[in-house]
Amino acid sequence: MTQLSNTFPRTIGMDLGISKSAYCAVGPDRTRVEEGLIKTTKEAMENYLRSQPASRVVIEASSPSHWVKAVAESCGHEVVVSNPREFRLISESHRKTDRKDARILADFGQIRPDLLHPVNLRGQESQLARATLALRDHVVKQRTRIINLIRSQVRNLGESLDGCKAATFHKTAPERIPSVLEPIVAPLLEVLIKLTESIASYDKQVSRLCKQHEATSILLQVQGVGPVTALSFVTTIEDPARFARSRDVGAYVGLVPKTRSSGSSSPELRISKRGDRQLRRLLVIAATYVLGPRSEESDLKRYGEKIRARGGQTSRAKARIAVARKLSVLLHRLWITGEDYEPLRNSQKSAA
Repeated sequence: MTQLSNTFPRTIGMDLGISKSAYCAVGPDRTRVEEGLIKTTKEAMENYLRSQPASRVVIEASSPSHWVKAVAESCGHEVVVSNPREFRLISESHRKTDRKDARILADFGQIRPDLLHPVNLRGQESQLARATLALRDHVVKQRTRIINLIRSQVRNLGESLDGCKAATFHKTAPERIPSVLEPIVAPLLEVLIKLTESIASYDKQVSRLCKQHEATSILLQVQGVGPVTALSFVTTIEDPARFARSRDVGAYVGLVPKTRSSGSSSPELRISKRGDRQLRRLLVIAATYVLGPRSEESDLKRYGEKIRARGGQTSRAKARIAVARKLSVLLHRLWITGEDYEPLRNSQKSAA
């Protein structure tokens, strides 16, 4: 994000709501010029913002923040999008109101916008690609829930459906479902057919989107990284140059431990889980495959196996997270350099 000055002729803080949004405009000396409520629609926002002199508009990252930012910029305003996960004064307030939140955004936007931890919103192309991934993920979860429900009902009768793949469950499961359950399960099997067809359709869309994002072909070199993970990584990061070091990507997606050291105390904490939840989950799934028996030998796998060799459930979990973090660094590095992926590059260097 471009460097922001600490003062601005006028700052408008807006607490965006589903139907109505509170706003508060302050001058250079933080005196309140006006405040009130406005409908959260493009027409109402544009009418209000066009009536205002050039201002700094401060909003929080949320569902409507993309189009509100676009409307404000088209009206000639500078827009600052606050990160609500980092700026906790609003989210953790014990006396929270829309009007108070708008005042806080306006005040901080006027004197210390850097304390709002401004974020860059994704472009429309990336936003649409991520919407495709989110909808696909939702449909996959719905299919999984239905399959698990059917399996649990079969187990209640002393039978088992283990070994049925999700994509072909609606074809193979009926032969093994007890006759007494057939009329009950039949409607759900019809739903599974539709869900599986929808997932196949989304997979085609993901493949098409990957062709539009050429960087995904570089990431797909890494075993365990499929089109969904590659597209999610590219559309989440968008610009790889925004990170000075590849290792910073691990922290960006929340795969590094939190720190809380004080004096001689430095406890071992869980990962921060900051950043995009979907990408973090996909990286962990890819790391699980890398550590699995079907994956090829690689530096990533050997790194994780050393951690897992310590023994115990905790070590296995730590190995997955550590490999996921290393994987995020590797993918960023490959994206930046455009190099061919060599699974055992570091091991071969050490041997040489």
